[in-house]
Parts: sequence; C-alpha cells; structure tokens
Amino acid sequence: MRICVDIQSAVAQRAGVGRYTRQLVEHLGISKSTGDNLSLFYFDFHRRGLDFACPGATPHPVRWIPGTLAQQAWKRVQAPPFNWFAGKADLYHFPNFIIPPLSCGKSVVTIHDMSFVRHPEFAEAKNLHYLSAVIHDTARRADAIITVSKFSKKEIEETLGVAPDRVFAIPLGISPVFTRPPADEIATLRRRLKLDRPYLLTVGTLEPRKNLPFMIEVFEKLDHFDGDLVLAGMPGWQVEPILTRIQNSPRRDRIRHLDFIPDGQLSALYAGAELFLITSFYEGFGFPPLEAMACGTPVVSSGGGSLSEMIETSAVTLPGFEAESWAATIHSLLADRPRRDRLSAQGPAHAATFSWRSTAQKTWEVYRKVMS
Repeated sequence: MRICVDIQSAVAQRAGVGRYTRQLVEHLGISKSTGDNLSLFYFDFHRRGLDFACPGATPHPVRWIPGTLAQQAWKRVQAPPFNWFAGKADLYHFPNFIIPPLSCGKSVVTIHDMSFVRHPEFAEAKNLHYLSAVIHDTARRADAIITVSKFSKKEIEETLGVAPDRVFAIPLGISPVFTRPPADEIATLRRRLKLDRPYLLTVGTLEPRKNLPFMIEVFEKLDHFDGDLVLAGMPGWQVEPILTRIQNSPRRDRIRHLDFIPDGQLSALYAGAELFLITSFYEGFGFPPLEAMACGTPVVSSGGGSLSEMIETSAVTLPGFEAESWAATIHSLLADRPRRDRLSAQGPAHAATFSWRSTAQKTWEVYRKVMS
C-alpha cells in the first residue's frame, strides 16, 4: 500500500496542526507493515529541508515551485491536482482540514475540530471564509475523516452531515519528553527565566479563543496568592487586546509573558508551577493540560469543547466562566496540599494513556479500512 501524507503544516507550523503532523508521520513510519510505502510530501522552494526525523518514510520535497503559488491555484481554479506534484499513491492523507484537488487514489482528511463553525468570532476572517467555502466539499470527497476526540466526531457529524461510519475519533499522543524532571533542572530553568516567586501557568498561543482576559480577571481576585501568572505562548491572531489587558491590570507586575518555550524546556516550566490553568472557550483536543498532568502539575480547566473528555476526573473542571467561582476554587486548591498531591499523582498515569504509537496504529487501521 502506497501512502502519501501532505506534511506542509509540519514544515510551516511549530504548534497545533504542525505538531500533530510531525508526531504522526514519525510514528506512522515506525508502525508501518512490510510492503507499505510511506511518502511525505511538502513544498520546499527555499530548500530548507526537514528539521525533524521521519524514520521509515521517504521525504518528497518539491523545490521547483513555491508552495504558495500552488495553493493559490488550488483555491482559485481547483487545479492542477495534488498528485501532479506528489506522485501516484493508493491513498493520500491531508492532516490540515482540507483536501486539495486530487485526480487519483483514495483520500483521508484530518478535521481537528469545528471551532470555526461553532465560534466564528474566534477565527481570522480570511481563514474563516476559506474554510467555510470548502469544508463541505472536503467532507463530501473524503473517503474517511479522522478527528481527535469523540466530541469533535459528533460536531463533524452534526455540522457537516457526515455519516458516523466515515468519521474516526483518534486521540493524539503526549510526547514522552513530558515527565517531571529532577528538582535541580526545575530550579535552573526558574533562575534563568527569573521566576523567583510561586507561579500559576498557562501554555498556548495568545489568541481570543483562549479566553485570557478572563484568566487575568481571575488572577486579580487571588488576593492571598503572593506569586505570578505566567503566560507561555507565541502571540497569535488579535493578540493586541490581550496585551493591552495585561498592561491595564493592577497586577501587571505579576503577569509574565514568556513567548515560545521549546518542548525540551517546557517540562521544567510545567513542573515548577503551583497549578496549570486553562480557560479556553473551545478546544478540539488540548495538549497543554495533558502535558502539565504528565509533569505532575495539578490542572484547573474549563469544560470548553473536548477538555472535559480529555482530562476526565484527573483534574478540576469548572463549568462556565464566573470569576469569583474560579478564584474561590483556585484559592481552595492552593491551600489544600493533600488534594494537590492527589492530583499530582493521578496526572502522569492519565496522561500516559495518550500515546503517539497508538495514534499511528489507529491511523493505519483507518487507511486499511478505506483501502479494503
């Protein structure tokens, strides 16, 4: 069986879909059967190559045309077909929501969530217009749709009218790098980042969907917490109101924005936190709370999107967004060391149930089902 995966998102993005694609293809190559051929297609006009390993797979870069030019042609005239660039395969997998023009082979697409339908106010106008225009066509053409949670599977079935037997919920994995590091490693990172006080942590792109102004409001009500709020994540779409909210906060000197932190340092950052907070309106999966749990940090989370499904009973989940209630819960948890210790002990075992090897194996099962 010849499989071609479009890994353009892995080349272009560090987080989100890019992280999913990188981890998936690495483990697809490890998990493939004898006789299976795995090709990884991407445009590489600037000849930068790949900065990640893909054992068991064959990279297929196209360097004679910019990828943006091909993508504009797909959007405007629906040509030339993707396989004209990528070569012939039995099945093509598109991990980033949309199937481009395709004239041969079967197709599988990963639609991570339906946030752009449920919460269009949190989507960039250009992306919202494009996704809204083509997502129904993608759903119609796909031989199978993969998504990342049971919650998103139901959303896809309801919003796109797809039969349940064509949508497969395959949870993502948590990298084994996320484990509690030694105390001296945690201390070293805290000194380097000048995190001298206890801190509450959130990790993720700074964008409206994360509901960070609400998190700041909650932090302002934590009168008895003599520590910091740390926001670790790259600035995203419409970040300016978030940065303005930080500057206008009466506790702005206790709010730290660390921008992007590499995975190799994130474990120590997670492990050094008193609590991990996530106040998102909507998540299709949600890596950071599970990564924090893997590092033994107690989590307080909203129930936005699939979050309740992902963290189950191994974290504190709060319905709704009432700042006083959130602040009271966090105060109570900070004062209750035995409860925090129980959550710290439960977290790693729960996070360990999410493995990329399992994600890859279940993805191969979908490929074989489609081809059969």
